[in-house]
Amino acid sequence: MAPSIDNSRCVLVTGATSGIGRALALAIAALPSHPKVIGVGRRKDRLAGLKDAGIDAEEFDVNADRVKTKNFVEEMIQKYPEIDTLVLAAGVQREVNFKKEVDLDAIATELHVNYFSILAMISFFMPHFMTKSASGQPCLIAPVTSGLAYIPAPWIANYSASKAALHSLCSSLRVQLEDTEIGVIEISPPLVESELHDAEGTTEALSKFWMPLSEYTKETIAGFQRGDSVVCNGMAKNAYEKFEKPKEQMVSEMAKRAATHSK
Repeated sequence: MAPSIDNSRCVLVTGATSGIGRALALAIAALPSHPKVIGVGRRKDRLAGLKDAGIDAEEFDVNADRVKTKNFVEEMIQKYPEIDTLVLAAGVQREVNFKKEVDLDAIATELHVNYFSILAMISFFMPHFMTKSASGQPCLIAPVTSGLAYIPAPWIANYSASKAALHSLCSSLRVQLEDTEIGVIEISPPLVESELHDAEGTTEALSKFWMPLSEYTKETIAGFQRGDSVVCNGMAKNAYEKFEKPKEQMVSEMAKRAATHSK
């Protein structure tokens, strides 16, 4: 059975206080299946808005070290033992120009938020999901990558690289979990209306080209319900189908050969 958000009973969404994360949290909460939604973010004023929309709100900054992340995950599992779905939408984006002085601290933070924090959260939730899977309950892991994982934007080189790493992780994780009830859906947006670009002052220019958030959310929820392995739209979909989709079968075949040789 293909993984689908319609099977989810309790969905934890990171990055839920703005942009794609918030839009997906609200849309998932409005599904006919009425899953419980837990919105996670670091801004208290925005979390209050989620509560007003009937979403459970939890304060956490994903730019935390692994000990704090582990403690947070354990707290969430204890408080919401029905959690069976992760939508990992938190992210940051910064420009970098290697012809000038590079802020390595900013690059490390961007890489941590966009890649390592997601890897850590998946790792810490995995025993919980494996237990549910063993009982036959479907679970779902849905990281948000980007169309820039397939074709990088040179002016945001580290952001593009972090999303490429996350895309690769999704592909491998999906194959590793093939014999479980844990599905992996990669959410791969094109340029979408978002506050993500405010930090670099590029919002006004990009607003002439981006996909409206409402349109993006509607299309993405539809892909989520179908159980597409990669939910992508617009230019991201074009890039995925041309460059990445042909690789998916190769990844699976490589894993099968490796398993055969290890026996």
